[in-house]
Amino acid sequence: MRNRNEEQEGSVRSLVKILTGVLVVLVLCCIVPAVGGAPGEGQGKAVKVGNYRRPKNAKDLKYWLENMVWYHRFTNKEITAATAWPEEKIEGAKQRYDIRVDNRPERPADSPILVLAYPGGRHPRIGFLEGAIDPQRETKFSVFTPWDVNSYVVVDVPEAIWSNLGLTYLAHTHIDTIWTMQGIELEKLEWNRHTDGGLDIERRLPNGISFGVKVRPTKEAVLMEMWLENGTNEKLTDLRVQNCVMPKMAKGFEQQTNENKVLTNPYAACKSSDGKRWIITAWQGCYNPWANEQCPCFHSDPKFEDLAPGQKATLKGRLWFYEGEDIEAEFARIEATDWRQD
Repeated sequence: MRNRNEEQEGSVRSLVKILTGVLVVLVLCCIVPAVGGAPGEGQGKAVKVGNYRRPKNAKDLKYWLENMVWYHRFTNKEITAATAWPEEKIEGAKQRYDIRVDNRPERPADSPILVLAYPGGRHPRIGFLEGAIDPQRETKFSVFTPWDVNSYVVVDVPEAIWSNLGLTYLAHTHIDTIWTMQGIELEKLEWNRHTDGGLDIERRLPNGISFGVKVRPTKEAVLMEMWLENGTNEKLTDLRVQNCVMPKMAKGFEQQTNENKVLTNPYAACKSSDGKRWIITAWQGCYNPWANEQCPCFHSDPKFEDLAPGQKATLKGRLWFYEGEDIEAEFARIEATDWRQD
């Protein structure tokens, strides 16, 4: 049987354990950040942050405000979703730079088709949202229609890349890629913007595969180019790419139906509700022209040739606008331009 001193020592030890446990809980509560905080503000690596991008500096902030307010006509709530800035801060910046929906500058009549980096913050789909959770903006750009300055389509290049390794890249969350299965999160990137209105980007995946996209608008079409390089030690096969055009924000093209689509390899075309205008896309090496009425979207999905280690290949794509009713004649006209060789 223990004496009184031993009982007192036991009680003290128990109390110390309890206090230590409480202290550990308090410390953890203090150092673990809240989910959804901004990068660089105490975030732990294991905490998933929101899918937004904070402007890097004043010049970057001004560009994105012009992009979102003048052209995409975002609400403050959508700007907050894209930047994680509170609405009062957004309002202050808009006033400081005098950026309003009603003071967008006029573009010269002979300007090329307007292409802008897509800012995120507004989902580019109407439906099937569960198939595109957290869409990443670095693969997406907006192409504004020549007949309506407020209408645009969002082009996603690449939306996905498949290979003999499995789903090698995906520009949103839907099903596992070879990286998410390993718990690897890819770096968030941004388009490089050029004074001629063009964009480009490249990404190197953890296994050495690299790919990139160049976008150049002209008055007649939007010229796209995608390259893929095998930086692994093994041959890559079955290199299928999904490139998506989403017309949610193009007035007259947003119906959730495939009745307004014409799919003639390599062309995928979407017709306006009045039947007088068309949006057309095509890719070199197209193996699958298709459409999804739920999104809605339409595709001319290409396939790269098999690549040996160190080998690189390039595919060309285009997006056109057409005003008229004879889409087959327009396909023939485009085909005669030999656009694959431009």
